[in-house]
Amino acid sequence: MSPGDASVEGFVLMSLGLVFIIIRVVVRWTSVGPANFQLDDYLMPLAGVIFVLETVAAHLVLAKFNGLTNSYMTPEQRAAVVPFSEEYNSRVWGSKIQVMGWSFYAMILWLVKFSVAIFYSRLTTGLQHLPTRVRIAYVLLGVTYLAAGLSIVLGCQPIHKYWQINPDPGNICQPTKSLLYVLVVVILNVITDLYLLSIPLPLLWTVNIGLRRKLTLMGLFSGAAFVIMASIIRAVVILTAGPDGAISGSRWACRETFVSIIVSNLPIIQPIIRRAFNKIGLGSVFFSNSGRPTNSNTYPLSSRGLQTTNKDKKKNNNPPYIPETTAWGSDEHILAVESGQAPSKDITVVSETVVQSEPWNDPGPATTPPDHWGSPLGHR
Repeated sequence: MSPGDASVEGFVLMSLGLVFIIIRVVVRWTSVGPANFQLDDYLMPLAGVIFVLETVAAHLVLAKFNGLTNSYMTPEQRAAVVPFSEEYNSRVWGSKIQVMGWSFYAMILWLVKFSVAIFYSRLTTGLQHLPTRVRIAYVLLGVTYLAAGLSIVLGCQPIHKYWQINPDPGNICQPTKSLLYVLVVVILNVITDLYLLSIPLPLLWTVNIGLRRKLTLMGLFSGAAFVIMASIIRAVVILTAGPDGAISGSRWACRETFVSIIVSNLPIIQPIIRRAFNKIGLGSVFFSNSGRPTNSNTYPLSSRGLQTTNKDKKKNNNPPYIPETTAWGSDEHILAVESGQAPSKDITVVSETVVQSEPWNDPGPATTPPDHWGSPLGHR
């Protein structure tokens, strides 16, 4: 792929990523309103802004500086570069932009991870053990992002050696292929993605819904697996690409951040996806129940709070169930909760109650004083 084609690809991916972010904002705007936006509703657009900066940086490396950095040079080539010549300036600025690109890359990925964790915090409120696991995710993401940032800030000292041409600054100070930074970021990236995957998938596997819809939900929430694959591919490409490593690394950085943005927004924009599939006649294939659950005590999600009786709490120990009508209404309607768990303002357990009346003889006005609503007590 030529540098021009790579630049076009980068801007196409950037545009598609921004479209997904805009769709997410629209979905949240129409479902909860801007007054009820959560932190992830702001972090994701911020990730989009930084994605633009990353794409521009990758374009500059390709188009303006011809992919030149202080990497992939023999000692003879370093000694032959005339200070302040065109090649020298291209290598210096190419290296500087590589450092900026690494910073943008890590920032986008971790902003997306934090957005996903906050999204999970809404889905898991009131579910046994899961809110604690989300809080652990916050700590894990904070610590790993700090480690990734420190690896680039402190890995090469003094920092100007990142764009030093001659003498050779060493592998750690070659931002295009720094083994330290490549391994630190890819390892931390994979660990955090695997942990985030471990939060919703076990619950979705045990939820009491049809197998087809269960698999669809698990597919929506397992998109981080594609990010993990892209991260590993990028690391391998950087370490094996040779002189084209700057171009290949920048291209794969844009690809990975694009995939990260897409898959992290899929669970939130799934109402639009479902309507689109319904229009082309595939809604029943991916979103309908494949068989009804055997448990009659079903607990659909709502967004008003936990509503269940003490009797229900004692007798219902069945797996959670996502009903056909509410499972795809909004991001808070994707998971279901087990009965008898803590109240939540985002997730509601609703139990169906049948009220039967018995014949009642009116003893007369003197014995039926009105209640505080102004209607006879017997008419409640």
